[in-house]
Amino acid sequence: ELLPILYTPTVGEACQRFSELVPRPRHLRVSADDRGRVSQVVAQWPVQEGVKIAVVTDGERILGLGDLGTNGAGIAVGKCIVYATAGGIEPSALLPIALDVGTENEGLRDDPLYLGLRQPRVRGDEYTSLVDELSAALRERYGASLLLHFEDFAGGNAFRLLKRYRARGESVLNDDIQSTAVVIVAALRSAEKLPGAAPLAERNVVFFGAGQANLGGAELLAATLAAEASDPATAR
Repeated sequence: ELLPILYTPTVGEACQRFSELVPRPRHLRVSADDRGRVSQVVAQWPVQEGVKIAVVTDGERILGLGDLGTNGAGIAVGKCIVYATAGGIEPSALLPIALDVGTENEGLRDDPLYLGLRQPRVRGDEYTSLVDELSAALRERYGASLLLHFEDFAGGNAFRLLKRYRARGESVLNDDIQSTAVVIVAALRSAEKLPGAAPLAERNVVFFGAGQANLGGAELLAATLAAEASDPATAR
């Protein structure tokens, strides 16, 4: 009953109007101008210890609304609210972060109330080094077990960053790729229990669209079926 108020669709409108909100939800803003001193910015967060999950967005693909730049901070705050209300996690253990690397949204760059960098997005090695610096600063302050939750990144960065930090053995999660995939596979598995339903392994499944959720869901489904098949290639 309350979830649509705490999260979508209300959080979408909050993101669109984030620069107009007074007061604004508390969050940490790390910008491309902070390169070389991100640890000092992280040190400004008032919670000294006990942060377990940092939810970070760069605002490039907020829900179905597109590039909202630093206004996307609302989505990080909203996901922390979901963690607290639905997951029972202590609010002080949650840290919402807006990674401000600019925006391709010219309307925002021309908006006199916009709070973020009024420039095209930083990309490439410069972008990656900033995310690396943020990850290192968070783990230095709050410990290596901290979960870095990537929220509403565009596809190109979403898959790349997830792969990069998993390869390093760091605790990371991309909600759009991984969490949605779990729900998709769980729903398909549950459907197998319906009367007359054929086993999932005997079906062809079409994923309509090639967004992060579908790609993540297809990958997890293939991996699940491959783990149960005598010929893993057949599952794909």
